[in-house]
Amino acid sequence: MKIVVLDGGVLNPGDLSWGGLEQLGEVAVYDNSAPDQVVERLKDADVAISNKVALGESLFSQCPNLKFIGVTATGYNIVDLDAACAHNIAVSNVPTYGTSTVAQFTTALMLELCNRVGEHDVDVHAGGWSKSSDWCYWLRPMIEVTGKNVGIIGYGRIGQAFGAVAQALGMNVLACSEGPQNAPENPQLRYVDLETLYAEADVISLHCPLTPETKGMINRAALQKMKKSVLLLNASRGDLVNEADLAEALNEGRIAGAAVDVLSKEPPSADNPLLSAKNCIITPHIAWASVEARGRILSTTVDNVKAFISGVSQNRVDQK
Repeated sequence: MKIVVLDGGVLNPGDLSWGGLEQLGEVAVYDNSAPDQVVERLKDADVAISNKVALGESLFSQCPNLKFIGVTATGYNIVDLDAACAHNIAVSNVPTYGTSTVAQFTTALMLELCNRVGEHDVDVHAGGWSKSSDWCYWLRPMIEVTGKNVGIIGYGRIGQAFGAVAQALGMNVLACSEGPQNAPENPQLRYVDLETLYAEADVISLHCPLTPETKGMINRAALQKMKKSVLLLNASRGDLVNEADLAEALNEGRIAGAAVDVLSKEPPSADNPLLSAKNCIITPHIAWASVEARGRILSTTVDNVKAFISGVSQNRVDQK
């Protein structure tokens, strides 16, 4: 059994072990793979492991031994499922590995906008405190979240986990979700429509999937419905936001701030308007990447391969 990991560098930069896969066959691990390298690397492979490397018909027709694709993520749009099925290639994913990690990171984004811990740390290390004439100073007003309304768009597993943290901080959750309302309402949780959420939320956090309906949903029209004091968080998908419209709203002071972990193009081009927008915190798509969450991805991927070898269906996304 020949197993090829096409882009394992981000998942495992050296703090995890590939030993579980190595017990299942001959393993070749590449930190990343350019499009023109993929066929050569998979031409004799039985199993391909991929996170972001796209796999489709052209590749499958040139890799007759390929029997199984393990996607090291929940989303599996990198694989042409119709083509995989036509070539009798099984495909699995890794669901629900990062619920707590992403909720924790979203909380960190919110609190960084409110408290600016990193900004003050940088200023202190640059000599700001040493030069101060007072025992205490701040670079901008800080915000207390207790009693504020947090609007959560997409109240699934991650949205609910973040909502629980927000409630523990004394916030009131306004939940808007296309899915079933599994969490019962309580004095700190109310289900609302999108218009109500835009109008009443002090913080808005995106946790919905990217679909044709949600693509660009945070645009000029939506931003105009929000409070001028609102803080926007996005640790979901970059294309949920019209970045030019958000940058314009930030630069004109029509909303108070934004913190995003995802962008429409990753890595971003140098002219992405959010890179120069006022009061905009940007992190490099790391909300998912705690060592614990990455460990769960790797162990589940190993289990998925092991299940396939044993003839067991586990986390298969190619089966209707």
